[in-house]
Amino acid sequence: MRITLLLILSCITLISCDHNIVKTQSVAFSDAQWSLTEAPVFKIESIDTVNTYDMFLNMRNNHDYAYSNLYLIAEMKFPQGKIVTDTLEYDMATPQGQFLGTGYSDVYENKLWYKEGVRFRESGTYLLTLRHAMRKNGSVDGIAQLEGVLDIGYSIEKQVQYGSN
Repeated sequence: MRITLLLILSCITLISCDHNIVKTQSVAFSDAQWSLTEAPVFKIESIDTVNTYDMFLNMRNNHDYAYSNLYLIAEMKFPQGKIVTDTLEYDMATPQGQFLGTGYSDVYENKLWYKEGVRFRESGTYLLTLRHAMRKNGSVDGIAQLEGVLDIGYSIEKQVQYGSN
């Protein structure tokens, strides 16, 4: 029974592999809560400085996520010290309350566009820092514990070039 289950999981993993992914990394949150003070930092190393890539932010959430959107602050620090900060908003649910993304049961995976056509022109280590910037309507203070967030991360993919006919 265990061997059969292991074989099925291995097949699913192989089928679902995306050959365009160059780098990916994520961090899981304990108790499915992203603290306002927790800002994961991802090191992006050994990336080709010639090719063009698309970057995505990846988030998994469950039904405890109580919001229809997600506000993030993404900060990219370049190897030579330059810092680019973006404030991002993503739709996480339909107006009817159905979660967007893919998944089944209680877990939904969201692949969110971050940057398109990126070239990493500087060799060295890039640092990507992600913070949530969620607030309740009418409140100045951020939500201390954003419930329902299982993990957050990024992926860098080879940019797909479509030929013209």
